[in-house]
Amino acid sequence: MVQPMDAATEHDPTRFVVAVQPDRGGERLDRFLAAETLVEGTGFSRTRLKALIEAGAVAIDGGVVKDASFTLRAGQIVALDIPPVIDAAPSGENIPLSIVYEDAHLLVVDKPAGLVVHPAAGHPAGTLVNALIAHCGASLSGIGGVRRPGIVHRLDKDTSGLLVVAKTDAAHQGLAALFADHGKSLGLVREYLAFVWGVPERVSGVIDAPLGRHAVEREKIAIVSAARGRRAVTHWRLVESYGGEASLIACRLETGRTHQIRVHMAHAGHPLLGDQTYGKGFKTKASRLSPAARARLDALGRQALHAAALGFPHPVTGASLEFESVLPPDLRELREALGLDSAARSTSGTPTRRR
Repeated sequence: MVQPMDAATEHDPTRFVVAVQPDRGGERLDRFLAAETLVEGTGFSRTRLKALIEAGAVAIDGGVVKDASFTLRAGQIVALDIPPVIDAAPSGENIPLSIVYEDAHLLVVDKPAGLVVHPAAGHPAGTLVNALIAHCGASLSGIGGVRRPGIVHRLDKDTSGLLVVAKTDAAHQGLAALFADHGKSLGLVREYLAFVWGVPERVSGVIDAPLGRHAVEREKIAIVSAARGRRAVTHWRLVESYGGEASLIACRLETGRTHQIRVHMAHAGHPLLGDQTYGKGFKTKASRLSPAARARLDALGRQALHAAALGFPHPVTGASLEFESVLPPDLRELREALGLDSAARSTSGTPTRRR
């Protein structure tokens, strides 16, 4: 049954609005929203979305729809109102943090690989949020109705590097606007270092390919049509190459979609080393590496991706902030092993192969 819904303002940060593209007509409401929020980085599960739908948090063309299986038509406008968090805040946990910068409004953390950012199904505790609550204590404002840090962007569990977190409502609102702008006008810089298979034919380039949920493997992201996906742009440049078998690539994000670098580099024919989701077809290439390089790759146990640079204007003071993070030990050891492998090939006269 469709019921009237009070209009929300265009700038309401708790409202997610999306149009149903022509090729998405006929899709279930909960499945459609699960795909759309995943690409935007929110990542609501269908179970959570069903609860929100049944609670009256979703409107279609201005009217509330409480049926998760509602069949959508092309051209309809779907709005999801995300309610303030009213359940208990995650508890603080004494988890060591590498803090690069901190003031009264925000802090920048160098996240290790293996640390989940936010409590979720399968990871109810032991997360970065738990560590931040313990670290910040009463200095946190009531973001979302409870005392918890404001997470405005995320890194995958197995991606290491720089992450900025809000401590106050003012910082949270400013940072949210900054990341929503994707650096188009507000000066956001995000650069990652990625070890990839093969060597690109050029020294730099741009990958402009929209991203959406995979049509079959729904837990994955894929390159999709512009009508189905969200615009995603990655600028890359070659930093080093290792004997034709692998390269170190610097990737600067123009947009920030879920798994963007991993999917874009795989689409370009250069998936990340250690990426078990998007680089499975390249496992046999490890046999071409030296025993030392293969051992370092096997020991890595994650995608070889590191958030190395982060720059933005302070959301409260306006000061220009720039941070850099060196490669963590596991990636430094991989880089050294690949470099030694490349040097050995060069010395022995082995020709360099290019993909």
